[in-house]
Amino acid sequence: MIICPNCHHQEITGALFCSECGAQLVLIEHINTQLIGRKVHGADSTPPDSNPLSGRRTPDDATGISISLYLVDSGQILHLMNRMEYSLGRMAEGQPIMPDVDFSPYDAYTQGVSRLHATLKLIEQKLVVTDLGSSNGTRVNGQKIMPHIDYPVEHGDVVTLGRLKVQILIRIEEEKG
Repeated sequence: MIICPNCHHQEITGALFCSECGAQLVLIEHINTQLIGRKVHGADSTPPDSNPLSGRRTPDDATGISISLYLVDSGQILHLMNRMEYSLGRMAEGQPIMPDVDFSPYDAYTQGVSRLHATLKLIEQKLVVTDLGSSNGTRVNGQKIMPHIDYPVEHGDVVTLGRLKVQILIRIEEEKG
């Protein structure tokens, strides 16, 4: 359980905002990150051990993989909690299906984010983004992606939902032993 720092209401683990007062429950903190899955200077291919998602954990045990979303315009960081798939979008009154990550508090409507805009999924130890047929499209590092097709994303990539820019941050928790 998470205790709201504003009204002291108890929320379930992983909640981003308090259901009573709307206060943000996610702490903004400095995240130590590392460059992963990128080409080495002058090399034609990525070294086999440079991707922290490969060989470190199985997709069924994602607890050691931390995924965070850095909202470029506001500087906010949203930490995603130990799931294999997250829907991204904005909430609207009367909407029957809610996104796992709600960008409504970040001006999502005027930024062109659809109610159910895209998904982030861990598939075979790789993180992918999929546009769900959104009205204003999804881009990965400035390149528009086709709806309903999985596109790989890596640490540091910028995913743009409509005009809302979100940088993907991936951190691997080292096993304690």
